[in-house]
Amino acid sequence: MVEDQIPAPPTGRHLSARDAVVAVSVCVVLLLLFEGASIRRSGEEMAPGWERTLVLAVGHPAGALSDVTGLDGVKDRLVAWAHPNDGLSGPGGFEQAANSGSSVQPVAPVTPDAFDPRQLGQPPARPRALRTVLVTGDSLAQPLDAKVARAFASADAGVKVVRDARIGTSISQPDIVDWGRLAATQVRRVQPEAVVLFMGANEGFPMRVRGRTLSCCGADWAAEYAFRARLMMNTYRQAGAARVYWLTLPGPRDPARQRISRAVNAAIAVAASPYRAQVRIVDMTDLFTPGGRYRAAMRVGGRRVLVRQADGVHLNDTGATVALGPVLAALRADFGAQQVPG
Repeated sequence: MVEDQIPAPPTGRHLSARDAVVAVSVCVVLLLLFEGASIRRSGEEMAPGWERTLVLAVGHPAGALSDVTGLDGVKDRLVAWAHPNDGLSGPGGFEQAANSGSSVQPVAPVTPDAFDPRQLGQPPARPRALRTVLVTGDSLAQPLDAKVARAFASADAGVKVVRDARIGTSISQPDIVDWGRLAATQVRRVQPEAVVLFMGANEGFPMRVRGRTLSCCGADWAAEYAFRARLMMNTYRQAGAARVYWLTLPGPRDPARQRISRAVNAAIAVAASPYRAQVRIVDMTDLFTPGGRYRAAMRVGGRRVLVRQADGVHLNDTGATVALGPVLAALRADFGAQQVPG
């Protein structure tokens, strides 16, 4: 018969509906005690509205209970097994790297000099009073150096401009001039508060490093160029007392040289990263070759005029006048309008 196939009811105590309600209530209370702080944090991060009000109405008292009982911390310890630290006891931890006494660091420490305070909404540290400006570089520095000198002479603010262009030199080929040594010599002799540097017309030479020859213009070559440029920047900034204004390269006309200028500009940006508090990258690339397109002429004062020399690399006199504006603006931002002409 069908009745014989019906299983017998389980033995033992039967839970009533009231028992179920009590069990659910206990679970809810425990959930609030363990997760109260999390509910409160979630509510505080929600956008204003009735949903946030409702969540906080539960989260605030639940979070207070969780804080008082300390169950939130207990919960974190109980579930720590889900994120084990197995395999994380070896080298590489942040604290170990920061406190290591070894002179060899796997990652170079980041110092406050890596941040321009203005990017953090803070006033920049005042440099020394501007007395001397050094304008240097290769042939690209001319005639910009003369423009800078005339601007300060006309302002009669008591600022001396030292012009030291080294024609035919480069960072990637130190046989004629080793710019690492030259930078140190210039600082020692001139002691400038500001250094304006514009160079890169003669770059692209292979560089010999630790028995290897690095050909332009891959990542290895750019890395070595950035290292050399960083040494110069560090020398010119004089332990943070001076300011450096390094001009990027306007794109040249020749496609082969465009490849070199891209690598140089990328290396300059990387080189300056530890010293953003004192090193300013003055963009000539977008100013003269927006979008990477070479142009010999551009609109200046409402008229289309030539700004490049016939070689497709250097700026002519008008181009140097155009470049002067951003250079003086960058100097003014650091030293003030009373010391730097407008």
